[in-house]
Amino acid sequence: MLDNLTQRLSGVIKTLRGEARLTESNVQEAMREVRLALLEADVALPVVRDFIATVKEKALGQDVIGSLTPGQALVGVVHRELTALMGGANAELNLAVVPPAVILMAGLQGSGKTTSAGKLAKFLTEERKKKPLLVSCDVYRPAAIEQLKLLAEQTGVAFFPSDASQAPLDIARAALEFARTHYNDVLIVDTAGRLAVDEAMMKEIAALHAALNPAETLFVVDSMQGQDAVNVAKAFSDALPLTGIVLTKLDGDARGGAALSVKSVTGKPVKFSGTGEKLTGLEVFHPERMASRILGMGDVLSLVEEARKSVDIDEAKRFAEKLRKGKGFDLEDFRQQLVQMKKMGGLSAVVDKLPAQIAQAAANSQFGDQQMRRMEGVICSMTPQERAHPDLIKATRKRRIAAGAGVQVQEVNRLLKQYEQMRTMMKTMQKGGLARMMRGMKGMLPGMR
Repeated sequence: MLDNLTQRLSGVIKTLRGEARLTESNVQEAMREVRLALLEADVALPVVRDFIATVKEKALGQDVIGSLTPGQALVGVVHRELTALMGGANAELNLAVVPPAVILMAGLQGSGKTTSAGKLAKFLTEERKKKPLLVSCDVYRPAAIEQLKLLAEQTGVAFFPSDASQAPLDIARAALEFARTHYNDVLIVDTAGRLAVDEAMMKEIAALHAALNPAETLFVVDSMQGQDAVNVAKAFSDALPLTGIVLTKLDGDARGGAALSVKSVTGKPVKFSGTGEKLTGLEVFHPERMASRILGMGDVLSLVEEARKSVDIDEAKRFAEKLRKGKGFDLEDFRQQLVQMKKMGGLSAVVDKLPAQIAQAAANSQFGDQQMRRMEGVICSMTPQERAHPDLIKATRKRRIAAGAGVQVQEVNRLLKQYEQMRTMMKTMQKGGLARMMRGMKGMLPGMR
């Protein structure tokens, strides 16, 4: 998301290199480029106008202090203002009410509302140690109730049954009573959407809001809608007392202007961002981290948090202990590293949070998610003895392994080469040579130099 904006802003910074200070002339030129980049990203025009005015005012005449170049000084100003534009700080869910705390999910059809409800239930169960109950009040969209039921089963969360013959208000009241009597501390209500904002939908969701008195009313918006997403958000904000926004499909080929516009237009904070269809694809929205990603600085904090949630700690300790004892790095260890990467959402999910230069190198390389799956398949075609002793793998064995994995022999050779590079890097790590380790990484991702 926002890759084009990141590239354009990086270009602006490069043009300012070598200048002694930020002047009205060079800031004016830089702001023109930033303005075009924001408009191309589909950020709302009033938001762009205010943002440019603020940045220009704060950047003009700012002296370069210490080792800072004008480009770096402007990055600091833009980063602070982007963070402020998206809310300043992350906004937590407010569930400090008498249980059950009701979370009402609102939004248009196709925005990812039902999937987000399932993701939120998983998040609350695992991260907040809550006991949520899911219920669908969408009696219009075919299979909407069945979809939410399936998501509840996948997450192991309680589901309150309903059917299309019931009135949404009756379903909601019955679910609330069930949650009270069965000690569910959170009730997540998935409401009906339409293809466009209409009066009937707004009346229905307003009635649900009045009956349930929710602690949180979250508006789910598709970030791929661009400017339309902002208009829809404004309509819902006028009709409902929203408490927060959930941005979905941030991993799509969107220009992503909704992420920058929606807080300014609605006055409500973005609380979560969603990616993909996997139930783990929901993150707490941190404006400062998103600003860093937009400016190509990466988001290492979110990457560390994702690793903490996904990585098998016992397996990591076993691996570290094995290296410490000098037992070496074999192909089974290599396979385990691929599995751990997959748990974190695959290489693409990790790359998205890396600084721009490293992310670009990974994007230019052949080492993608598909390649990782193929490598895992090749290793799984080997015998335990071959995984423990890769030196045994000669021509005949390579042909057998390739046939078992359904790939060409060249793929087996490529895997063994990458394994050798990884093993060399592990040996360097054992000796404590960080600089040598970084040099050893050059071959891991073609394109990294």
